[in-house]
Amino acid sequence: MRIYAMTGGATGIGAELKRQLLAAGHKVISVDIKEGDILADLSTAEGREAAIEGVRALAPDGLDAFIPCAGLPPVAKPLSLITRVNFFAVIATVEGLRDLLEKKQGSVLFVSSNSAPMVPSDDSYVQACLAGDEDAACAEIDARDGHTAYAGSKRAVTMWMRRHVVEYAAAGVRLNAVAPGITMTPLTERVYADAEFGGAMKEFGDTVPVGRTAQPADIANVMRFMLSDEANYLCGSLFFVDGGSDAMLRPDDF
Repeated sequence: MRIYAMTGGATGIGAELKRQLLAAGHKVISVDIKEGDILADLSTAEGREAAIEGVRALAPDGLDAFIPCAGLPPVAKPLSLITRVNFFAVIATVEGLRDLLEKKQGSVLFVSSNSAPMVPSDDSYVQACLAGDEDAACAEIDARDGHTAYAGSKRAVTMWMRRHVVEYAAAGVRLNAVAPGITMTPLTERVYADAEFGGAMKEFGDTVPVGRTAQPADIANVMRFMLSDEANYLCGSLFFVDGGSDAMLRPDDF
């Protein structure tokens, strides 16, 4: 039996991954704002600390993996909430649980997005996130748009992961990320219902090369593999699980 901790395990991809891991006989510590072993508002410093301390209490001997899966969609308001949850909460909890992961030579599986490459790496918002300046990043994004808030936060998370691979690997902790495409979750339903984003999202969903949008199990199946012994040489990898959309949009990039 392995011991996993995850944020965002109440709905969508996180809930499906949790179900699969529990079915395989593992222990899963779930952090969520409404339902889970630990209730915490990850948009706040206090909530992040509560999440970290809660996991520590339930897994004092270490973690086999941590999956920071909690996230907000581009329609969340204010936009700075997306920044706080999708980037700063992710990094705070990963860093706060690092020693527990080192104890068991575990791994971190980040949740990026196939929209991440749509925001350039040198974007000022992305750079403010990577600089660790939460106030500046939040102030900037509140004056911009939901797409940049979401995709930019995922770009920053992915870049942070890649930049820290060597450091964490030296301590025995592997970092990887999965980049889902449009996945039919409650958060996606919120976007589909939005007057500004809904139409474009539905049109993009119709272009997925394999002919359909994803279900949570499509993503969780790959995540479960990435967390397994069979994937113990994965380090610094980003898996696009999007039905071919990234290849369609960026055929010459990899």
